[in-house]
Amino acid sequence: MDFETLHAKTPDAKTPATLDEIRVRVAYALERHPLCRNVEFDIVSTPRSRKGGNWTISLRSVAPDALWEASDIVADIQEAYDLSVAA
Repeated sequence: MDFETLHAKTPDAKTPATLDEIRVRVAYALERHPLCRNVEFDIVSTPRSRKGGNWTISLRSVAPDALWEASDIVADIQEAYDLSVAA
């Protein structure tokens, strides 16, 4: 059995994370891209939709040349993480 088989996720499986964990991941991902280092953002918990989303990111202070890159980074993170229920 290979590595991918052992660690394969179902297509809709998302990693649970707290709001703070998501905030850190987004900040780190934006900081790594040279055009997105000054992007400001807010993360907001939202009601679960039929697509499964339960949080969104509001981008602020995005330079025009960084808009697409920042949006792609955010979309990738939204596909990977699900807001975990507070304990």
